[in-house]
Amino acid sequence: MTVEAALHGARVRYGPLEALHGVDLAFPAGAVTVLLGRNGSGRTTVLHALAGLVRPAAGRVVWRGRDVTALGVHQRVRLGLTLVPAERAVFASLTVAEHLGLGGAPAEDVLALLPELTALLPRPAGTLSGGQQQLVALARALAGRPSLLLLDEPDRGLAPAVAERLHAHLLDTAAAEGRAVVLTARSLPRSLTGAAVVHVLHRGEVGFSGEPAELVGRPAGAR
Repeated sequence: MTVEAALHGARVRYGPLEALHGVDLAFPAGAVTVLLGRNGSGRTTVLHALAGLVRPAAGRVVWRGRDVTALGVHQRVRLGLTLVPAERAVFASLTVAEHLGLGGAPAEDVLALLPELTALLPRPAGTLSGGQQQLVALARALAGRPSLLLLDEPDRGLAPAVAERLHAHLLDTAAAEGRAVVLTARSLPRSLTGAAVVHVLHRGEVGFSGEPAELVGRPAGAR
């Protein structure tokens, strides 16, 4: 598979705390990559390093063969990157319809995938529940058709059937459109066993990298 983005020897620090310890990770184009781990494992920090929200103290961030370590968030967004954080991913005063308008693609395409949003179109996002806000954030990101889509625990607050529908869409469109999707989860959902690669992080280091099927039979602490 062609590598869309990668971290090479990435060390990320928050003050005296080092969150990533020289991590090497590669994310293929046209596929979904899943980052597994407990809270504090470094999953979110990997996404933030790719997005430019944090700059590695050492190592490099590479995207399509180009070193983008020094590029800011807005520059990476212009190149086709979208990050959906785990929390506070909507503008409270904007309606759902206005959020979808920010994506660029016809709203009908996203509403076909997430019809739960149809009745919510005139409502300000700040009046919605946490799960509904997550749907809005995901819909806006998908409407933009990014080439590199980063999702931090996208299942949070979603009904299981909606999460499965989302996973199927991510797997299908990644393959069809050549998009690289990187998402985090605490454990691997069955609906994501079609992911190309799974990386398990533990305390800022990569404990396992391989195909989803290879996780079967591994100790729970190694997942």
